[in-house]
Amino acid sequence: MLYYIILTQVCGLKCLYCMNEPNSSIMPIHLEVDIKRLKRFISRDPEPIICFYGGDPSMRPDLIRRIMDSIYAKHYVIQTNGIMLHRLGEDYIRRFDTILLSIDGRREVNDYYRGLGVYDKVIDRARYIRSIGYRGDLVARMAVSSRSDIYKEVTHLLQLDGLFSHVHWQLDVLWDYPPMQRYRDFNGWVERYNNGVSRLIHLWIREMEDGHVLGIAPFKGSMWSMLTGERRRYLRCGSGIDAYAIATDGRILACPIAPEFRFNVVGYIDRDDIESIRDRALIGEPCLSCSYYDLCGGRCLFTNKTMFWGLEGFRRVCETVFHLIDELRRVESRVRELVSEGIISLEDIKYPPYTNSVEIIP
Repeated sequence: MLYYIILTQVCGLKCLYCMNEPNSSIMPIHLEVDIKRLKRFISRDPEPIICFYGGDPSMRPDLIRRIMDSIYAKHYVIQTNGIMLHRLGEDYIRRFDTILLSIDGRREVNDYYRGLGVYDKVIDRARYIRSIGYRGDLVARMAVSSRSDIYKEVTHLLQLDGLFSHVHWQLDVLWDYPPMQRYRDFNGWVERYNNGVSRLIHLWIREMEDGHVLGIAPFKGSMWSMLTGERRRYLRCGSGIDAYAIATDGRILACPIAPEFRFNVVGYIDRDDIESIRDRALIGEPCLSCSYYDLCGGRCLFTNKTMFWGLEGFRRVCETVFHLIDELRRVESRVRELVSEGIISLEDIKYPPYTNSVEIIP
């Protein structure tokens, strides 16, 4: 089971698309749960995975160290912009199995969204992480919005001397109201995005034919399901199934991003265990009746429950998922050939190897 621990609402950046505004009326700004209480709850799981989450959890290196010293986890994960991560200390950084650094692609695109000079700081931190001997999964965690060219952003990050093991992205969609406020022509953008995804898949196959499987997380995770016949009848991120968040006040959330929504609060660490809260927040229609559900898994619990863009807007975003899956299905037979010929192995495709907070479906 994956446990997100929300350490703080505070983040050092003010990204254009981010709605994070520290608000003590939603939950305490910083974690107020005693570590002994956390340990009591998490230690019931013999193989827990802990993901530090915020805000930016690296703003609280003291808490990260105390939790890692006190609570056993089979895997430690962190989602961070990385700018303050060096304060944690080299030994602790090397203990992470997955580090997800928030970066949106090329310098000019990233800095438009995240602030002038942020690209250089994040790349500097990524190089620092590698320089201290980190050999884990370093993931470029992208947000993709109106100025993003998905082909250019992903290939840029993959070409940085092997700095990042994987790239994954989430679309800046369905979070805001009024809808599409950061897009002048959303339908036109979707067409360009879909074309970029097709180009990326062609590149992915060309590289695969040379025995190299690029770490494009949405392609790997989806193709693994196609090749193995895996049916994903639940959210790939695991929200409410095999992933839960612990809010700063001890509430248990199905998804870490929405502590203010009643549907998302499924329990309390002092009175509930994981088995008792399963199935309290599940994906609903229109996802359950969708012919792509077995591969998509529902995409996003928050957007399914809130429908901020209405059903029409929701379905327009779903078209990007349909396109990605259809394009992967077109090359599925070629991937099977490459596996059978021994040019790549099936294990090269598998991702993630454990629930590591990567959502897979953009």
